[in-house]
This record gives sequence, structure tokens and C-alpha cells, in this order.
Amino acid sequence: MIKKALITGGSGGIGEAICRKMAEQGCFVYVGYSLSKDKAVRIASEIGGEAIKLDVTKYDDIKAASQRIGYAEILVNNAGVSEIELFTRISAEKSRNIMETNLIGAMNCSRIFLSEMIAEKHGCIINISSMWGQVGASCEVDYSASKAGMIGFTKALAKEVGPSGIRVNCISPGFIMTEMNSRLSEEDLEAIREEIPLGIFGETRHVADSAVFLASPSAEYITGQIIAVNGGMVI
Repeated sequence: MIKKALITGGSGGIGEAICRKMAEQGCFVYVGYSLSKDKAVRIASEIGGEAIKLDVTKYDDIKAASQRIGYAEILVNNAGVSEIELFTRISAEKSRNIMETNLIGAMNCSRIFLSEMIAEKHGCIINISSMWGQVGASCEVDYSASKAGMIGFTKALAKEVGPSGIRVNCISPGFIMTEMNSRLSEEDLEAIREEIPLGIFGETRHVADSAVFLASPSAEYITGQIIAVNGGMVI
């Protein structure tokens, strides 16, 4: 039977890479999107999957997606937003959106899709956190808190659903060369490179490769773990 995989935030840089890599492994991939419908549809068409509207801050969106998809063996909670601003200046609305998207959204997606996983006694949830969830980042306090929450969520949920045959793990990316980061100046990029022991920038495929591994039978004895994909930037 072909595995179904749902990737939230599937039209973004990391999300797209995960969608494509999962499809290469023979999964039928649901490309979750909130706003970028055209891009999600294009990706889904190219990989033989399906684009699905899924704003993770809206419970009704998640429920509708679960009713359409049914049992998805693999769930990747990748949808996320960030905001660079002093903690004392960020608006309550932006702070709430970060938490609802990055943490509460991942929790609600997991809560809803877990019902079928538990019934099948099999499933894999992969949460995409950040190295800032491990060590914190100045001017990204709310973002760091939401990503740290994903790490705690991963560990606790892994203990709870392990007896049901479900594995829950987390990927913590470092500096990844997405479209947004590629706009940084050469000077800024070089300063960041000097902080990375391996001396190279991460690529979206590095995160995707880790996600595919965690979803594979090769990782059948791995759960509740935080896989740091950061070139040694955080050790």
C-alpha cells in the first residue's frame, strides 16, 4: 500500500524539498498550503500528489483536510512563521500568530491526525523546529519560544503514543539557504559562515533527507529525538 504523507507549509522552501523527497520514496504527498495555492498546485502536479488548503491556525481547515485525506501514515509539521523584532516591541497579534502557527498549529494537526494513526497502530510525526528553539535568538524571542515548545511537545508526545506504535521526532535546522536567506548581503553571509564548523550553508535537501530517514523503516527504533541539522553551529 502506498504511504500517504501530509506536509504542512509544503509550498515553502524546506516544505517543498520534503514534499519532493517523500514523493521520490514512493509516498503520495499532500502539499499543505495556506496562501501559496498556485505554487502548491504546481509542486503537487510535478510530484503526482495533491495540494490541500491547510491554514494550521484554523481548526476547521485541519478537520476538513483530515476528512479528505483519511489515514496519513506520515505527518510533517513544517508550517511556520517568524518575526525579527525586539521582544518589548512585537505586537500581541504577531506574537499570538507565531505561537498559533508554529506550536499550536502543529499540536492541533497532530491531535487530529493521530486518531487514525492510533486506530492503525502505526504512524510517524516529524516536527520541524529550529536551532533557536534549542539555544534562543535575540530579537526572535517569540519564535524561539514557539520552537522550543515544539521540542518539548515532541518528547512528551513520543512517550504518550509510543505504545500505540507511533513515532514522534523533531528536526532542528540551522542556517538553511532558503530564498529569504539568500537575500542577505555577502558580508552578512560570510559572518554566518564563520560560525558554522563545517564551513558550508545548509540546503533544504539536508532537512528533507533527514525527514525521509526519520519516516523510513531505518528509523523504526528512533522516537522522541531532536535531530540537529546545522553543520555544527549548535552542538
